[in-house]
Amino acid sequence: MMKTEVFEQLKQAMRDKDALAKGVLTIVKSALDLAEKEKGAVLSPEEEIAIVNREIKQTNQSLEGAQKAERADLIEKEEAKLTILKAFLPKQFSEEEIIAALQEAGVAAGMNMGDAMKIAKPLLVGKADGAAISKAVKALIS
Repeated sequence: MMKTEVFEQLKQAMRDKDALAKGVLTIVKSALDLAEKEKGAVLSPEEEIAIVNREIKQTNQSLEGAQKAERADLIEKEEAKLTILKAFLPKQFSEEEIIAALQEAGVAAGMNMGDAMKIAKPLLVGKADGAAISKAVKALIS
């Protein structure tokens, strides 16, 4: 279960006095706890991955803002956060693996983007990020 792994790493970050890791892991643990409390039951692995993906998306947005502002200190910090967060995700599919999985599921040229994404999303949840899935779907249906 991801929650126990996050908690163990949080305790280690506290022991190591790693402020960045402690901050990131505290946010993830809080998000997992809140989602579990709202659901009233233990989260499934897919739900845990969705929460981590949400944190990654927010960190990517912060990273883009830091890059636009040309703030090297913030860029370095956000990249370090991404490294910590991505460690909780299962191995991500490469572009070729995404395309192969989509073709196997029946996504082909001439399909409507919405229909293709309805097939792709459940198939690749947690295995690839939304932008990579969307890019692969567009390449296949055009």
